[in-house]
This record gives sequence, C-alpha cells and structure tokens, in this order.
Amino acid sequence: MQIPENAQKVEVEGATVDFYKFEKDGITYYAFDTSRCGPPEPMVNAMAGLKLVKSPNVKLIMINHKMPMGLLNKIEENFNIEKEDLPDGNVKLVFSYKEGASEKANLNDSHCHG
Repeated sequence: MQIPENAQKVEVEGATVDFYKFEKDGITYYAFDTSRCGPPEPMVNAMAGLKLVKSPNVKLIMINHKMPMGLLNKIEENFNIEKEDLPDGNVKLVFSYKEGASEKANLNDSHCHG
C-alpha cells in the first residue's frame, strides 16, 4: 500500500495489522492493508478502523485482496464507500461518514457471515 511519507503509525484498539494516519486537504485518513490476511482479519480490522470514522473529516482506507462482501453487507447502509480496483489485483475501499447513519452501525460484531 502506498502511504505518504508523513503518515504516522498509530495504535488502533482491536486491530491485528498496522494502521497509519495522515492528513490531506483537511481530511484525516486512517489506512490499513489486509491484502495478505485471511478471514476474519479483514473484518476485524475494518470494524476496529470504522470506529474512528466519527465525522465527515475522517476517512478509512482499506486495502484487501478481494471485495469484502461480508463486511459490506454489514455496514454499507451506515457509511459511504468508494471502491477501486488496483493494478496489482487488490481492491481499495474508502469509507466515509454518513450523516445520521454512521452512528447507528454495530461495529462490535466482527464475525464474518458471508
């Protein structure tokens, strides 16, 4: 994953991979890469990271080896999600705050159900 040089490694409660934090254009980004992880790590880390997205000026970037459908089914109504296929075959998802919906997400259930 390409992370800006000014990115700082940060501790995220419940995470099993490294998370990085950086700012760009007034937005704080948290980023993590689970492209080499198997279930349930992508779900576990996404749920941990989504707890940081509490306002419109915070976004979460996830790099994964495939589209995490179990995760998307759980939270797609609660967050805006931008999806991008990367040249290396991985996918990049950018999760952002959805007014009135992100607060309602159940981010404590990190089990994979499909």
